[in-house]
Amino acid sequence: MEPSHSNTAQSRSRKTVEKNRRMQMKSLYSELTSLLPHHSSREPLTLPDQLDEAANYIKKLQVNVEKKRERKSKLVATATSEKLNSAGSSLVASSVDVSVPRRLPRIEIQETGSIFHIFLVTSLEHKFMFCEIVRVLTEELGAEITHAGYSIVDDAVFHTLHCKVEECDYGARSQIPERLEKFVNSVN
Repeated sequence: MEPSHSNTAQSRSRKTVEKNRRMQMKSLYSELTSLLPHHSSREPLTLPDQLDEAANYIKKLQVNVEKKRERKSKLVATATSEKLNSAGSSLVASSVDVSVPRRLPRIEIQETGSIFHIFLVTSLEHKFMFCEIVRVLTEELGAEITHAGYSIVDDAVFHTLHCKVEECDYGARSQIPERLEKFVNSVN
């Protein structure tokens, strides 16, 4: 075999490997950009700017996940302390303020634009409340449910609900917190 022929074969092989690597990188890049929120500006960002934006978005998501984990642990600690208090035990987690015992069910509502994030903690015997809240939101207030889920820890049921409500003539969006809190408090 001639030395020039083997150099040509190695060169072609190297070009093929490089071509495959570039195609894989383009594919990964396009997958990354599809996962990011769209940039509001009409002018395209340079590749380094897009990568910076992706890194910032990932950091923001990590912070949000950590906040949600902390929130979950606080809710679990609260539910556990309530269970211990109701059993007459003096064992209470020190990180939870139990000076005024909280009763179940509880609801917390956060509004972000047209999206409502609803967190409901109920006991097992009050889990029907979740279905009633979904009914009120969809049938009476015209909300579109975008996510619904729950977790059960001991005797507590942790519900999460995300819904989208467009503003309409009769102001349904402003009625949501009031209606849901009134419903939950009527069960207490």
